[in-house]
Amino acid sequence: MTVKSVAKEKKSLTVLTIEIGAEEFSAAVEQAFRKNIGKMNIPGFRKGKAPRKMVEKLYGEGVFYQDAVNATWPDAYDKAVEQEGIEPVERPDVEVETIGAEGYTFTAKVHVYPEIQIGQYRGLSAYYPPADVSESDIDTEVSIVRERNASLVTVDRPAALGDTLILDYEGFVGGESFDGGKGERQMLELGSHRFIPGFEEALVGVSAGGEPEVQLTFPEDYHAEELAGKPAVFRCKIHEVKEKQLPEADDEFAKDISSFDTLAAYRDDVRETLLREKTKESERVFENGLISQILKTFEGDVPDAMVARQVEDLINDFGIRLRRQGLDIEGYMRYSGIDQQALIGQFYPQAETNTKVSLIFDKIAKLEGLTLDEGELDAEYDRLAELHKADNVRELIPGKALTNDLLALKASKLIMETAVRLDTPPEPESDAQTEQVEEPAAEPVKKPRKTAKKSAKAAEETEGVQ
Repeated sequence: MTVKSVAKEKKSLTVLTIEIGAEEFSAAVEQAFRKNIGKMNIPGFRKGKAPRKMVEKLYGEGVFYQDAVNATWPDAYDKAVEQEGIEPVERPDVEVETIGAEGYTFTAKVHVYPEIQIGQYRGLSAYYPPADVSESDIDTEVSIVRERNASLVTVDRPAALGDTLILDYEGFVGGESFDGGKGERQMLELGSHRFIPGFEEALVGVSAGGEPEVQLTFPEDYHAEELAGKPAVFRCKIHEVKEKQLPEADDEFAKDISSFDTLAAYRDDVRETLLREKTKESERVFENGLISQILKTFEGDVPDAMVARQVEDLINDFGIRLRRQGLDIEGYMRYSGIDQQALIGQFYPQAETNTKVSLIFDKIAKLEGLTLDEGELDAEYDRLAELHKADNVRELIPGKALTNDLLALKASKLIMETAVRLDTPPEPESDAQTEQVEEPAAEPVKKPRKTAKKSAKAAEETEGVQ
């Protein structure tokens, strides 16, 4: 194997031209012949007994060239990459340029980790929000838990906002029923906005046994085009009116929903939990403020392949979130009226920023000579195995990838430990000046990331009248 040339093109694309000599290629062709001859029928010879020259005379001299190339280029490429000190970020695009009995020459086009430049990363300063927990914060959290543990009790009175109805309904447009417009013994909380605008409000004041007709008009931007903007009538039958009753915030409540015997002890635990969460959020805001400053000094190409991989990761994580809500990517695209390219476009800016942040951490790790102490990698594998209850984390997460993640965490820690915490927020910047920074992953295993706001709306509206 001989590296004939190394050409660097735009966007960190590098083109290697590699030559495989006659001796190495001839041995590979011979091996390909021996591998295939048993499957070939040659007139006048028993299967597997025909000499190579006879086969090449019958099928052409290059009959085994493709197999020989496939058997030799990967190892030649790996050696060339190591020899030239190249660090690829993807598999190469390989093309054979010349080939014959004297050997062959191929090119390998591959994106490599770019050489980037960054400005100051030590001694920066950024806003660190106070991580304070007030009694009001605790009251709010306790109220949320009370809501979560509320019971529904049937009442004999007209329905009010906040009540839950058990009802049948059927919708008609132009006197005809439509798909998704019928339900039996459905539970509907008035004021939840699960149904189209005006439907829930029209049921305020009805009682069990009532059979109201609700007249309204579908929104002009309704997702079902055949219904958008059209007047409709919903014939309803109310079976029950249920009132939400919250448990009293007392010692018995604390015993029921926690391991504590008193409300005071439970509130203390809530305080500690909220303090941890607020501290984590303050750390995130502080770190993002610092990274945003470094991003502004970033100089260098961002390989398309790295951004594409980030886009794929973000979309996959988004899909996981949708599935938890009973949706999927295809349904989201239909609801949003977008295609695959538009979906990619939604995530591309974040993916590009994530890639830059990754390259920044890698650069700092190299500049600072950051390394892993003995046993750190094994300890992280053990921690992940325990966290995810999996015995095969070493197979799922390559050592190099996990090492890079741990070094990135060290780089992030260095940035933060050498920075100054400011107790006043900075002046707001315009959208054009602000570059979104995603929270650097605390876990090497992929976590769900920030998703488009439309997902919540999509999940909400698909629960009601379709």
